[in-house]
Amino acid sequence: MTKKYSLILITAGVVFILLIASLFTVDETKKAIILQFGKPVKIIHEPGLYIKIPFLQTARFFEDRIIEYDSAPTEIVTKDKKNLVIDNYARWRIIDPLKFMQAVRDENGAQRRLEDIVYSELRVELGKYDLNEIVALKRDTIMEEVTKRSNEMAQEYGISIVDVRIKRADLPEENEKAVFDRMRAERLRQANQYRSEGAEEALMITAQTDKEKVIILANAYKIAETNRGEGDAIALKIYADAFQKDPAFFRFVRTLEAYTKTLNNNTTIVTSTETDFFRLLDKIK
Repeated sequence: MTKKYSLILITAGVVFILLIASLFTVDETKKAIILQFGKPVKIIHEPGLYIKIPFLQTARFFEDRIIEYDSAPTEIVTKDKKNLVIDNYARWRIIDPLKFMQAVRDENGAQRRLEDIVYSELRVELGKYDLNEIVALKRDTIMEEVTKRSNEMAQEYGISIVDVRIKRADLPEENEKAVFDRMRAERLRQANQYRSEGAEEALMITAQTDKEKVIILANAYKIAETNRGEGDAIALKIYADAFQKDPAFFRFVRTLEAYTKTLNNNTTIVTSTETDFFRLLDKIK
């Protein structure tokens, strides 16, 4: 009885071990290939629980998510013969696990292959443009073309390249100072040009303002002199009319005005007593 019980336990243990060895799970972030004696017999694309022949078959898993590849900075020559250090990255994914395994075996092999593909396409495409176009104008267009052509070449390895982008585009250290000096000189030239144009504009505005000022003052002086002349004419007419009506009173008023303008406490007058000017003063005594 004890021997029979032990046999049952051993049998159950063997069955359990075989069951554990035959079951495996494919995560939703993975794809799998079933290998039998090293040869692929089944490709699994969907997540779930699967069965394989224990000890004869093995499961090899591959990433189903987007993978990022960050390359080392490399030097590129542009169309205008300028050296440019490009630091780029690429995002890619495995679309055919079997072709991927046969062509590059694993992700490290894929990274090495992508480095060759992306660098080759970057060098060709960037060589079609000048430095200024690469840095400021055509970068998106260039990267779209690089992504398209790199993806076409990567298909044979079971890889799809989602995107290729430039993180940084720097000049080599030996060229930076010369380029920066040239940029500084260009900015200084533009600044001097703007200052010159501003000074010229200021002179024009000042001259126009002075001209308008002179015109306004001249017109005001003309109007003032015209009004003064008209006022003097009216005053003379009033004086004339008053003289004609009462000449004696007019002479009296004009004499008083003369006294007011000429006489004060410190005034000394030497004149004949027979003059009209002295006549009223003589009557005050």
